[in-house]
Amino acid sequence: MNNLDSIDSIHNLFAKNKLEPNISSGSDTSSRFQGDLYEELAKLEYIYIDDAIELQANDNRTTIAYNPISLSDFFEGLAQLATMGVVEVTDIVEAIHREIVLRPLGRFNESNVSKWQRGLTGRIYRAVRRVASLVGNNLALALRLYKNVISQKDARPLPESFKQLINVLNGVMGDHLVNHDNPLAIPMILYDSASRPRSEQLQNKEISGRVIILCHGLCMSHLSWQPSEPNSLGAHIKRSLPKSTVLYLDYNTGRRISLNGRNFSKVLQELVAHNPNISQIDLVGHSMGGLVARSALFYGKQQGFDWVKRVGNLITLGSPHHGASLERIGYFVQDMIAKLPFAGSLAKLGDLRSTGIIDLRHGSIRDDDWMSLEGRSVLPQEFHHPARLPLHVNTYFIAATLVEAHYDSRATSLLGDGLVTIESALGEYDGEHALSVPEGHKAIFYGVSHYNLLYNDRVHKQVVAWLLDNGQSSANQDGDVLGTCIHSYPENIEVRV
Repeated sequence: MNNLDSIDSIHNLFAKNKLEPNISSGSDTSSRFQGDLYEELAKLEYIYIDDAIELQANDNRTTIAYNPISLSDFFEGLAQLATMGVVEVTDIVEAIHREIVLRPLGRFNESNVSKWQRGLTGRIYRAVRRVASLVGNNLALALRLYKNVISQKDARPLPESFKQLINVLNGVMGDHLVNHDNPLAIPMILYDSASRPRSEQLQNKEISGRVIILCHGLCMSHLSWQPSEPNSLGAHIKRSLPKSTVLYLDYNTGRRISLNGRNFSKVLQELVAHNPNISQIDLVGHSMGGLVARSALFYGKQQGFDWVKRVGNLITLGSPHHGASLERIGYFVQDMIAKLPFAGSLAKLGDLRSTGIIDLRHGSIRDDDWMSLEGRSVLPQEFHHPARLPLHVNTYFIAATLVEAHYDSRATSLLGDGLVTIESALGEYDGEHALSVPEGHKAIFYGVSHYNLLYNDRVHKQVVAWLLDNGQSSANQDGDVLGTCIHSYPENIEVRV
């Protein structure tokens, strides 16, 4: 995208520093001119990229929202989703039909595919898509008109069972929901322990002191932390730090992690702007939530936001900092299917999964890992961009493994918590991608699954202990370089033969 102000600045630079004919290219003036020019070009590239990102972010609902999804939104979104599903399935069925017919005849090429689309069969498939779109759009329009008639105060809240369904839909295809402006797309909202959105919190007393924000993982919501339960992590934190405020982030887990990170950074900046007496912010993320928190720190620092300076601790629970094995396996299977005759069109089913899931392949938290690519993919592991941890933040990583005892074996590490390996959760990697967290800031919990990291009492106690310590032990031990990784075992181990 062209930025007129930037182009004018380059034009002025050339006009102001125009070289005289008798000045050699190796002179000091020439070198100074080239240096200034390169600086301006660097600014230009930054401006272009940043503008493109911001425009895409705005197109993808990164603007801060306050109203959660209502029951009328749910039915309108289902109508749109049904339409989108029929159209997508029709596309896949047509692709398979076309390949089965044309490949045996040796005519499966671009020219004959174009003729297919103009032929009778292609027109029939187009008619099916048009009818489905017409019916679905009219139904959605009627529901939208009904929603506009009733006021926001009269809108019925969404039942919790419906909320769980929406969480899964957003995790699996959240970016599709955003691109189609579907009301089922979850907006990014901060909730308190009573599940009140921040729009209501702003009307109450100002937040001050220490704030701990819990960020959920893929296909989950703020309710996954069970904020109203007495044994939840939020309740443990509140009892141990009674003067603190615990907030819960809710977001669309199917969107790009970097876009969620950018938006989270804006949400936190607005939080401190409305509550200037917040003294410290601690971020606790489960699975994808830890990556979103890291992305927010990366872009918050890049954007010069004030909230970043107030962050004291970052704690992640089973976050795939270097990727999740399941997504890598899924990508491998999709790639293999795409190469098989008569089955290549089935690989289109893999494109239905969200970009949030795709980002989990290598734990990508920066726009640079996907912005330059065509289609819905991400750069390979060896080419994706590092995102180092802020030096002023006390960072703690928790990993889990399904085995109940310490077996120093490769199989145990790869098994991990069932979804994320121990090395990935602890940020351990070679080269510039390694997240240099002190050993004393790492913990491995045995006999715990990926999902149960949210509810395990041993995990809760460790998180609270780190929050209470607030980096004091690290300061006393010169950065905790000599610390050792914490190993936590279940109290009762069942041995079965």
